[in-house]
Formats: sequence, structure tokens, C-alpha cells
Amino acid sequence: MQPAWEPAELPADAIEVGRILDAWGLKGWLKVLPHSASPEALFSSKRWFLQANERGASPFVGTVLLRIREAKEHSDSVVALAHDLTDRDVAESLKGARIFVQRSSFPSTNPDEYYWVDLIGLAVRNREGVDLGEVQELLSTGPQTVLVLSQANPDPEGKPIERMIPFVNAYVDQVDLAARQILVDWQADY
Repeated sequence: MQPAWEPAELPADAIEVGRILDAWGLKGWLKVLPHSASPEALFSSKRWFLQANERGASPFVGTVLLRIREAKEHSDSVVALAHDLTDRDVAESLKGARIFVQRSSFPSTNPDEYYWVDLIGLAVRNREGVDLGEVQELLSTGPQTVLVLSQANPDPEGKPIERMIPFVNAYVDQVDLAARQILVDWQADY
């Protein structure tokens, strides 16, 4: 039985946190590929906002609200069960759907812990006040995370300057989310 999809507006603070990979089991469970190695946002939010995949093959149009009954880790993914979703065929029809949750529903972080999404767009300056660029993305290299910066001032050949700085205490002095900047012990010529 097809559930009645609840149309919804994507909240202003919505963050894409994963995609539906497939159905899991026979009773309407969903297998989810989280965008983060630590998918706490999927567990903490009981309201997921879905948008169709890029191919447009979807049982709904626009954005819909999916109320989650249970979500848990399973192997290298997350599995979830939604209210009113009890059919494997309907779960399969959601394959590829993008999952968004409200940033305000993320669990609180400990001091000196940050969500990657909060770091993107922050200005990075060194101890001497030299602008090193803006955080464009973060990479997980296994043992550490790396800030990938892009500097608006191009090099002499007109190309943007890209820098990578390990996001570890040895190089990161301070993250100031309110001021939207990160202070680092790093030189422009590294």
C-alpha cells in the first residue's frame, strides 16, 4: 500500500545528510548511505525531508516529510523504518532519494568538536593575520581530517590558490564559529 506522501517545505537550515540506497528486508525498512562517517544526525532527527533523485524516478513530487520510527547502524550503512511505510516495494521506490534534516536537530557537540557543515565557508587566517582562503570542503584521510581552502586572490597566472591544512591541534589554534573564522599556525608559502 502506497503511503500518503506529506508535502513539505525544505527548512531553511536543512542539510543533506544521506541518500536512500535501497529497501532493506521485507517490512519497508530503508537502507541509507550517510554522507558522514558519524551519522548521528540521522539518528537524532525523527523528521527526514526527502527529495527525488536527479533522475526524477520517484513516487512523490517536490519535497516530502518522512517521519522516522527507528534508525540504527547496520554494517557500513544505516537502516531506518518510517511510520506508515510497511511495504518493501514502496521502500524500493525511494531508491536514490536525497535525505535532508534540520541543522537544529543535530545533536550538540562537545567543546572543540565541530560538524563539517559548520566549517565550510569559514575564513582561515594564520597567526600573522594573513588570509589563507576559505574552507571549501573537508577530506577524511583516515587518521585525520584536512581542510581544503580556496583563496579568491589568484596566483600570478590567474588561477585560484588551493591549500590543504590538516585539521589537527598542532596547526589549528582556534575555531570561532561566531566570527566565521579559523586561526591556524600555517604559512602562506607552505
